[in-house]
Formats: sequence, C-alpha cells, structure tokens
Amino acid sequence: MEVLKEKVEEEEAAEREDAAERAERGEKMMRLMEVRKEETTMTQEMLRDLERKLSEIEVSIPEKPSTFTKDTIDISKLPLSYKSNTPKEEHLLQVADNFSRQYSLLCPDRVPLFLHPLNECEVPKFVSTTIRPTLMPYPELYNWDTCAQFVSDFLAMLPLPDPLKPTVQEEEKAPPKKYAIKPPRDLSSRFEQEQEMKRQEEIKAAEEKRWRQEEERLMEVDSAKTDPLHGLRVHSWVLVLSGKREVPESFFIDPFTARSYSTQDDNFLGIESLWNHKNYWINMQDCWNCCKDLIFDLGDPVMWEYLLLGTDKPLLSPAEEEDNGANDDDDVENLGKEDEDKSFDMPNSWVEQIEISPEVFETRCPNGKKVIQYKKAKLEKWAPYLNNNGLVCRLTTYEDLECTKTLEIKEWYQNREDMLELKHINKTTGLNIDYFKPGHPQALRVHSYTSMQPEMDRVMEFYEKARVDGLIKREETPKTMTEYYQGRPDFLSYRHINFGPRVKKLVLNSAESNPRPVVKIIERFFRNPAKPADEDVAERVFLILDERIQLRYHCREDHITASKREFLRRTEVDSKGNKIIMTPDMCISFEVEPMEHTKKLLYQYEAMMKLKNEEKLSRHQAWESELEVLEILKLREEEEEAHVLTTSIYDTKRNEKSKEYREAMERVMHEEHLRQVEAQLDYLAPFLAQLPPGEKLTRWQAVRLKDECLSDFKQRLINKANLIQARFEKETQELQKQQQWYQENQVTLTPEDEDLYLSYCSQAMFRIRILEQRLNRHKELAPLKYLALEEKLYKDPRLVELLKVFV
Repeated sequence: MEVLKEKVEEEEAAEREDAAERAERGEKMMRLMEVRKEETTMTQEMLRDLERKLSEIEVSIPEKPSTFTKDTIDISKLPLSYKSNTPKEEHLLQVADNFSRQYSLLCPDRVPLFLHPLNECEVPKFVSTTIRPTLMPYPELYNWDTCAQFVSDFLAMLPLPDPLKPTVQEEEKAPPKKYAIKPPRDLSSRFEQEQEMKRQEEIKAAEEKRWRQEEERLMEVDSAKTDPLHGLRVHSWVLVLSGKREVPESFFIDPFTARSYSTQDDNFLGIESLWNHKNYWINMQDCWNCCKDLIFDLGDPVMWEYLLLGTDKPLLSPAEEEDNGANDDDDVENLGKEDEDKSFDMPNSWVEQIEISPEVFETRCPNGKKVIQYKKAKLEKWAPYLNNNGLVCRLTTYEDLECTKTLEIKEWYQNREDMLELKHINKTTGLNIDYFKPGHPQALRVHSYTSMQPEMDRVMEFYEKARVDGLIKREETPKTMTEYYQGRPDFLSYRHINFGPRVKKLVLNSAESNPRPVVKIIERFFRNPAKPADEDVAERVFLILDERIQLRYHCREDHITASKREFLRRTEVDSKGNKIIMTPDMCISFEVEPMEHTKKLLYQYEAMMKLKNEEKLSRHQAWESELEVLEILKLREEEEEAHVLTTSIYDTKRNEKSKEYREAMERVMHEEHLRQVEAQLDYLAPFLAQLPPGEKLTRWQAVRLKDECLSDFKQRLINKANLIQARFEKETQELQKQQQWYQENQVTLTPEDEDLYLSYCSQAMFRIRILEQRLNRHKELAPLKYLALEEKLYKDPRLVELLKVFV
C-alpha cells in the first residue's frame, strides 16, 4: 500500500509540473502573437519596398523540350499485322526476352538492349521485323548516296525526351488549379513605376551588352567545353558492309544528313547492337578507341553475339572454317542436327510494302517543304515546281545565335527558263552573285552586282564557246569597262575602256541615245605565230583626248626588250583647209632591230591610217558593249519578274502543250466513238415498236415509217439549231450588258476591275465565236445529214423492196 501511495503522489506531482509548463508556454505564445501583431502593422513605404523587391525576382519557367508526338493515324484502316502478333512473332518475343535476360546477367554494366519497341498500335514488334526490303522503280534509289538523300529529306530531327534512352513514356502533368489567391490592390505610384521601368530598361540594355560580350567569349571557348553526356547519348545509323556491290570497305551513313563516314571517324564512339531483316547482333568488342578497332565480321561469335542461329549470316573467313572443320570432323553431322533442331527463322515483316508514287517521289519532303535549323544558320528545302520561281533550296547564315541578323543568303533554283542555278546574296556588302547553267540567251554564266541600274559596279562572266566574239568576262564601273576574250581570230585578249563624263542626264537607254564619251582604250593581243614578233602588236593604246596612239609589240624569244611605236594622230586638214602631210615627228618609234622599210614615211602613214580605222572600230565596239549591258540588264529584270519554268516533254502533267495535244486526241477519239455508236444504232427501232409484233410491213406502212423517221430527224436538226442560236443570243446579250456597265463605270473602276472586265470580254468573245462556228457548221451539215438518212432508208433491207416504186 505504501508503494502504491508513493506512486500516486509521484503522479500528482508530475501533473502539477505539466500544468505549470503549459501555463508558461501559453504566456509566451500570447506575448509572441502581440509582437507579431505589432510587426504586421507596416507603413505604405514598407509595402512599396516589399513590392519592388518582389517584382525584381525573376522566375524562369523552363521551356518544354520538343518531344515525340504520335501522328494522327486511323488505326482502324491498318492491316491486322499492325494490331496483333502471329504465334511465330510471339515466340520470337519470348526468345528476345530470354536473350535480354542472359545479356543483362552477363553484362550488368551495359545499357539494356533495344529489341521490341511498341508500334503505332501499341503492339510490341521485334526491330528486325520492321524492315522489309523493297525494290523501287526509281534509278535514284539504286545507289546509296541518292537513296540516303531521299530518306533524309523525309526525316525530321527531334531530340529525345531522355537523350540516354530511345523510348520514354512521358508522364502527364496535372493541370494547374483553377482558383488562386487574389493579389492585393496596387497602391503604388504610376510615376514611380514608369521611372522604375526606365531604370530597368537601362539595366536590361547593359545586361544585353554584357551578355553579347559573354556570348562572344563563350563562342571562343565553345570547342573546349566538356560535354557531361559525352558517350552516353543514343543514336542510330546505317552500316554498309564491304564485299557486295563493289563496296571496297565498310562505312557508316547518317540517316538525318545523308552523309557517309568512315568507320574510323571520331564522331562514332561505339556500337551496342546491329540488326537487319534477318538477324540481331550484339557487339562484344571493347569500344575504348571508338569504332576504329572494331572488326565487322558478323560471323565471328566472339566479336558479335547473334540472336538467331538458323538465319543467313556472314561467315568466318575460309581459312578459319577449314581449321575448325579439321578439328571437329567427327562431330560435324551431330552438330548439324543440333543446329537444325535449334534454328529459328526470322518471321516475315509485319509492315506493308512501301509504295511511292511519282508525285510523292518528286515531292521528297513532307508537304514539299522542310526546314532545318542549325547554329547560326537555317536550311530550307522545297520540292521542284512547288515555288513558282523554281526555288528548291535556301541557306541563310546569321551573325547571332538568335538568328535575327542575316549575313548571307544562298538560293538554289531548278527548271528555270533563264537557266538561273544559284543566287548568292551578301547582306553585309550588298553584293549579289547570280550563277547560270549553259543555255542563257546571252550566254551568261555569272553576274555579280550591287545594283541593277546601268553604269554601276558589276562583273559578267560568259560561256565563251557560246559567243561569236569569244567574250569571257566583262567588268564595269561607273567610269571604266574591261573585257577579256579568248579564241578570237584577231587574237584580241583584253580591252579596257575609260569613259568621260556624260553631258546629258543618265536614263535607262542612255547608251543608245547619249553614249558616254570614250577617252581611252587599251587593247592587248595574244601572240600571232604567223607574224614576226616585231610586227605582231602586243598592246595598243588609243589616247583619244590627246590624239595619240601607242603600240607595243611582242618580244622575241631571244630578246629582253620589245619594240614600241607612238603616233601623233592629227586631223587630215589644217584650219585653212590645206591637207596635212605626214612628217617624221608624227611617229616616234623604238625598234630592237631597225629595218629600212619601217623608217619610210609611206609605211608610217599607212600604219597610222589603219590605226585610225581600228580606233573607230574599237569605239564602235565599246558602244555595242554598253548596249549589250543594257540589254542584259533589261532581260534579267524581265526574267526575274516572269521567272518562267520549263517542263520536260515527258512530263505530261505539267507540259501544257503535250496536255492540250493529248486532250485533243482523246476528244477526237471520243467523237469518233460516238459516230460509230450512232452508226450502229437502229434508227427505225422507235417507229417499228409502234406496229404490232410479228406483223409484215405493207407498202403504205413502209412509206409512213420513212416519212415519220425523216420528219423526226428534221425536227431534231431544227431543235439543235434553235438551241445553238439561243445560246448565241444569250452570250451576246450578256456581253452587251457588261459593255454598257463598263461604259457607265469606266471612270471609277480600279485596275483589278478592268482586268476582270477584259478577261470576261475575252472569254465571252471566245464562246460567241465558237457558238457562231457551230451554228454555221450545223447549217451546212444539216441538209447533208438529211439526205444521208433518206438514202439509208431507201437502202434499208427492211424497206428496200417496198420503196422501189418511189425511187
């Protein structure tokens, strides 16, 4: 009892202590609440300061990366093989799972195998059964390079959600809550907000400047950056083994770029597995040196572990086979039986055979267009004839990573009538370079310019074999023009023309009405082997303002200097009308080996007169060159505005002439068929049906049948004429109404309305002309058709005996 009493006393003492502690904690909580209540009474200034601090906090919301999305496919139209597995496919999946478990047990450090992903119907399919070799009727697909380019055009590069795994199911995120706490009322000053915004803009501008500088610095050290996922990312590509179709060595093909790589390339760090439509292999070799040391002998089970035993796989070298066969001669038959028992062939592919129509094959990219974004560059591709100007590819390079400042643009064209192939535009310098294929009307090959206005800086290059004058290149500036020639009979190779200031104002065709005055012409010539070097002119200069002509001859092979001669070109008569006689001071010459005949005044006079005529010819050719430049510029403006595309005669869908001819032939054949059908019709059948069946015709009935048939045919001819006449009058009345409307509203019409009116008038006149021709033709043929039917009735075997009396 005493022990019990002591316990009760101890419990009561513990309860009193707990009560005292609770009372003390309650007093502390009350004091803390009072202090907090005092702290919550904040001033307006404190509220603004708090709001400003909160506004400066930037919450970065990470963007959702581009992930794989399922295409909108109506699976109800897919074959049964897409929605289920055959027993053989199920057996294969079991074999693959067993193979994967053994692989994971023996190689626990390696990533799981990619064996049977889900297809579009959420059905697991083994990777080898997704491949179905198909022979296509397009020669471009017979070679690996053009085939790879065709496939890459159809593929679009999308990053994996997880770069370390090929298939990841993304979890759906819960939608945000509909209701949220209402923010407090804005009690801040708008003026202070505006000032703060200005300050923030200045800070942002300074931050952007600092960011650009940092970006430039990072670009310099970008190559030295370490990739945390180096060697861990997943990628798939194509391996082409050597041995067949004259492939000398194995190589890789990247399906997204269509580029080929050697197996020694450093970009390929290793291989986990290989598969084709027959088998699946695991790489058992060490990839410490990338793929450089890998042996691609898939018949070696030490290097490549295969999944199925009984499939057709590459074998080991013959020497190794002989060694193995010599050691195991006694067990060959037993091993063969065991292999036959354990063999399992790959099931047939579950996918449908690929069918590519000519239209889809020509379209290449999905919907005919594809855009590939690179670092500081963008590549755009289009199908041929998709753009009305023939544009098929455009490469744009940028100065910044955001791709807002363009540096240059390259555009490739196809099927252009003007043979334009490539256009290179430099946005920094403003230089445009156009490249043409052979066949341009002016034999133009390259055109470099900054402006399409005449007498500006430009360079034109030509196909010299397509020109009669052998012009290769023409360089033009506002004051000069330089031309380069090759293969001319006069051996001219170079002509440089200096122009003086024009008196009148420059217009587009100024070269024809007001040519620029020529002040100097320099011409150079190739060596003419038919002439001595001292008589073969290498360079001649026409100084028109100074009235001088300078000549420099070719140098002999055994000499180091060349002969020179200068003529003072004076007028043929003086101010008094007296004829000027050739004097020795009008010709200054330096000859390496002087000759007697060159010192005579007659020789010098004849040479000077010949040079005067050649000077006129050179000035005329300079004028023709200016006209040709204007003609080319005008032609290029018309070509750029029209950008007509050419079509092959074999392209029956786009070739309008071929299409019209084919439609005309089909129409003629259809009309001929209708005439044959009409000829085969029994024209007496509707009238014979009115008589009792089986009754023999009398002469009176035969005459009545003939008359009724002719009367009915005559009425049909009249009805047809009336129908054509009614349509003709209707079209004429509608045209007159439109013409009257045009006369009343001619002043207020827009150019678009006038174009529509002219188009309607053209179509209406065409219809009226056709109806008029049909009506006239019908009037001409109607009597002939009537007489032809009457003759047929008289010759009809059912009426011929009864109508003899009336013939």
